[in-house]
Amino acid sequence: MSRALAVFHGQFGRATVYQLNRAFNVHAHREGHLIFHVGGTPAQIDVSDQRWLLTADSVVAVNPWEPHNFLPMDTANGAIFFVLYVNAEWFAPSAANSQNLRFGRTHFKRTDTLDKQVHRTAALVCGAPSLRTLDCELRQLIDICYEESWRQSEALGARATAAITDFRVRKSIKLMSENPGAEIELDTIARESGLSRPHFYRLFRTQTGVTPHLYLNTLMMEQALDALVATETPIADISVDLGFTSQSGFTRFFAANVGMAPTDYRRAAKVLHP
Repeated sequence: MSRALAVFHGQFGRATVYQLNRAFNVHAHREGHLIFHVGGTPAQIDVSDQRWLLTADSVVAVNPWEPHNFLPMDTANGAIFFVLYVNAEWFAPSAANSQNLRFGRTHFKRTDTLDKQVHRTAALVCGAPSLRTLDCELRQLIDICYEESWRQSEALGARATAAITDFRVRKSIKLMSENPGAEIELDTIARESGLSRPHFYRLFRTQTGVTPHLYLNTLMMEQALDALVATETPIADISVDLGFTSQSGFTRFFAANVGMAPTDYRRAAKVLHP
């Protein structure tokens, strides 16, 4: 059974150590996403349309809004993974927003220096660190990964992420963001944005890189994580607030996107206050 060994939420984003033995649904994040294997059997990670093998000597880096999922190779015992979800302001000094938050490569090798930093930081996360200590270690790890991803990249420069220029797509995002929930009808969002259903789906994916359904799921997951970690709201009430007709439906949705039940996530999660 997948479980959270340590979860910390803070201004940087999230730092987590998971024991995972179940596949996720395809999902996405607003944050930059770094995945490290730290024990047990390797795993496979699908990012966009490519599959990567995540081992003890590699890193998988996912850019904001890139669809991805996790495929364990040991479904009996699972393996240990250290995962960072990095807010834009933490990503790089020049990253003013998530459009500039990009790694040079999706999959790259762990150098000796990077490997030591990964294990040291993962140990700190599991050891209930102070904010000051974790802050320093996370910044060093993020900087090393960012620079190493570009050093190993054959690209000559960052590929620019297209801005969302179409006002109808911007309106649809505003409508979804106002009250994200499972009861939202995307056909209604399309109509209120002035688009037919087929045109809406095509245009939304062209402008954002993800489907409207995946975008809405991401908004719902963000709201669920905030409610689980920052409040004591009962999980049954969270499921109702998110538009699920039953708590079991919310639990299945959460587990498919995070790899474990919301009760297990809440039990492990801590908030690091400045």
